[in-house]
Amino acid sequence: MLNKKLLPAALATSLFAGATAAQAEMEISANVALTTDYKFRGISQSDESPALQGGFDLAFDNGMYVGTWASSVDFDTNGDGFDGSLELDYYVGWGGEISDSVGVDVGVLYYSYPGDDGADGDYLEFYGSVSIADGTLGFAYSDDYYGETDTFYYLYGDYSFSLGENLSLDLHVGYNDLDEDGGFLSDGQDSYVDYSVGLSTSFASVDLSLAVVGTDLDEEEVFGTDWGEDSVIFTISKSM
Repeated sequence: MLNKKLLPAALATSLFAGATAAQAEMEISANVALTTDYKFRGISQSDESPALQGGFDLAFDNGMYVGTWASSVDFDTNGDGFDGSLELDYYVGWGGEISDSVGVDVGVLYYSYPGDDGADGDYLEFYGSVSIADGTLGFAYSDDYYGETDTFYYLYGDYSFSLGENLSLDLHVGYNDLDEDGGFLSDGQDSYVDYSVGLSTSFASVDLSLAVVGTDLDEEEVFGTDWGEDSVIFTISKSM
């Protein structure tokens, strides 16, 4: 059985070493963001409050990449023992173009919640996607998903329409298929749809987005809260 405490370091160290050996040249990038509500697959991770986020990436010429990303979270009000205040993710993957308009991306991502002594929310996920022009189709899979949900499948599609030189309309829809009895969902719900419709632009090297994000879940079906209801989210971010 995988040791979840040792997995992040082992994953990052071994794959970083392999990528470095295969290709010495690399590019370092970073990002930081402030959002009015951190929603992940349509469900608030910050108790519908603002969240501070940021990450670092190393990208290699051969398409390999490794990185980490963090966000403040707040699960305090759900009453189910998730008491951490930080999400810290580690990921490694490969992305590249197979033609002028088609790209692929595959990898593995580990979600951890340092300081969460009330429950074992950490989990490992495999992901992949194919991008064609301005659209993307992707999937994710975990055999031990968040909230003791066990097996999880995620299918999603994204599309971005250009509305001008510096403005786009961004559409997303995803299907979440959880194991029976749903884990963090109430009333034995074992699947749901998440979606978002947003506008994004850039100004003075800062990215801005405004989006409506939600799910098809009824009120209080997520830990007895309204975290899955539609909401308007504003995000300001900067890449470096």
